[in-house]
Amino acid sequence: MKKFHGLFVCLLLFVIQVHAQVIASFLVKAGKIPRNNSIVYTTLPAAAGNAPLSMEEVTNGERIPVAVNVYKGQLSWILEGSTPAGSERKYELKKGIPVTQPVMKTVLQNGHLLLEEQQQPILQYNFQTVPAPAGADTVYSRSAFIHPLWAPNGAVLTNVFPNAGHLHHMGIWNPWTHTLFEGRETDFWNVQKKEGKVRFNGDLETLSGNVWCGFSAGQDHIAFLKDGTEKTAIRETWLVQAYPATHEGSRRQWDFTTTFAPATPNGITLLQYRYGGGFGLRTTPEFTAQTSEVLTSEGKHRNEADSTRARWVKISGTTAKGKAGMLIMNYPDNFDSPEPLRVWPENMEGGELMFNYTPTRMKAWQLYPGARYQLKYRVMVFSGDITVAEAEAAWEEYVHPPEVQII
Repeated sequence: MKKFHGLFVCLLLFVIQVHAQVIASFLVKAGKIPRNNSIVYTTLPAAAGNAPLSMEEVTNGERIPVAVNVYKGQLSWILEGSTPAGSERKYELKKGIPVTQPVMKTVLQNGHLLLEEQQQPILQYNFQTVPAPAGADTVYSRSAFIHPLWAPNGAVLTNVFPNAGHLHHMGIWNPWTHTLFEGRETDFWNVQKKEGKVRFNGDLETLSGNVWCGFSAGQDHIAFLKDGTEKTAIRETWLVQAYPATHEGSRRQWDFTTTFAPATPNGITLLQYRYGGGFGLRTTPEFTAQTSEVLTSEGKHRNEADSTRARWVKISGTTAKGKAGMLIMNYPDNFDSPEPLRVWPENMEGGELMFNYTPTRMKAWQLYPGARYQLKYRVMVFSGDITVAEAEAAWEEYVHPPEVQII
């Protein structure tokens, strides 16, 4: 492993220093939509330096301690509770001493990272290679994917090595399928073709805190050349940020950002194809055509969603632990957004489901050397169910966060 940073970004809760120096005051505006436990991000003031920080909400003459995280020059906290549309809330940032342990933790365990909230598992990122099933070609061995993903009720919502026909499906993953790399068509998704695959590259950073926990991980798209050698075609970094559960523990959100760039002077073309890249998901085998439902922001169901566009997609179904599901939202700045979808038909493999936000389904995407590209998604995982109105509100919250002003 090239580097590993165990970085605890827990910046605090309750602070002993009553008269600590105020670094900055912030006014958070709800804007046109009502807020519920909104995630707030703003630039960290330069005056903060590297000092431990505390925050208080100033309201009705009271000062209420608020947890904050700091990561790469960004300050974040949660606008706790309900905030009506058009309203404002004031916060003060101070130098202070953290006296609590982080609630949201990223734990290193035997080749994987486990994200958890007070020992309740959220998701697992596998950075070491997971061997292929016994008797299968070792080409299916794979690193750099998320599995399991848990619903708040404990149900596992993802699947890996699902069957002989699709052993390359790995929970949540995002290889590019149909590409043109140095004059040769190269497939990084269908590893059985032995043209390429994605690997963890050794760069790993973990974060824990009271606002969010997560990780940054480096991944490479590796091309297998005809002469038997390998060459890195794309360098990628995943940033995953998981937030505390809300709605009495029945819902949890996490953000997924992939930032990538060509690794060679000639760049690479992501050719138009029906699936690949973006956000790939193989769901639990408990989700079949009979036990689950797909619904998109445009009102499309599983049998009609394929090749359509959607701002969000809800996938829900019945599990041994009760009904559960996920809402997957794509960001408006993503390539060719609202992104087209790949949704398996109901007759695939007993009705099981593979889903993919596919940025290049309708047109090719040229990646130029020296440039960096990004795709962003937010996932709400829930127990029970959510309504269309709740799904729409979650997407609006994602793409229109609260406004933050320094006062």
